[in-house]
Amino acid sequence: MNYKICIIGQGIVGFDLAKLFSKKYPTIGYDICNETIDNIKSKDTFTKKKSNSLTDLYVTSNENDIKDCDVYIITVPTPIDKYKKPDLGPLSLATSTVAKMLSKKNIVIYESTFYPGLTNDYCIPMLENRSKMQVNKDFYVGYSPERINIGGVTEKRANDIIKITSGSNKQAGQMINELYKSVIKAGTHLVKNIKIAESAKMLENCQRDVNIALINEFKKTFDKLNIDTLSVLEAASTKWNFIDFEPGLVGGDCIRIDPYYMIYKSKLSKSSSKLIESAREIN
Repeated sequence: MNYKICIIGQGIVGFDLAKLFSKKYPTIGYDICNETIDNIKSKDTFTKKKSNSLTDLYVTSNENDIKDCDVYIITVPTPIDKYKKPDLGPLSLATSTVAKMLSKKNIVIYESTFYPGLTNDYCIPMLENRSKMQVNKDFYVGYSPERINIGGVTEKRANDIIKITSGSNKQAGQMINELYKSVIKAGTHLVKNIKIAESAKMLENCQRDVNIALINEFKKTFDKLNIDTLSVLEAASTKWNFIDFEPGLVGGDCIRIDPYYMIYKSKLSKSSSKLIESAREIN
């Protein structure tokens, strides 16, 4: 594989991934925010120069610099609006940008948090319409959810975590899996289709939110009963299969936002998400 890779979005996730890929492939980190790029250049010696060296990363906010890449990996935020519904503005802008750049045999991979079906129902039609090309015939698409944890007690970066991979068809899945496998020390897990990969990310984050909500609910009752919650957790943890969570706030950009994507999709599909909704209300 002799890919030239572009990472769209240079926040914590995108920049971490760009540095990892640049150890093996020519890599460009792109972000529309000039301030983000300037901050990276001023603080990180890894990006001080533009070079063809495989150990150097070039970051830019100039759209013209990301033409002629082979792989585009999109790591932009997927926030919620004031009504707690998905705000797909950043995703739409990134997808439109990539669509203008697409060439035959390119691969587009999404790492942003999606509800099941978002890649197939929203992103791929936009790529096809704006590029005038057809998925699986002219280009390929994949989904590989980010799982990093930077700044926490158990810090884990892209290289430390098994990477879920998927593709728009079997060939795409295999190519994308081999690409990530070539740089990620922890290895990869290729799933049958994109919806499974999207759903796994949703389940991971919603499960954590629900577990924390359970402990928070217990703590509210324990406080009224004058019972020490941490002592209860210590005692319960002596059972081999007890899952230990501590009470407290749910922070970060993932757990406090991602469940609303699943709630939104559940309502669209006329399904129930009462437990997820309750966890959000508690937390």
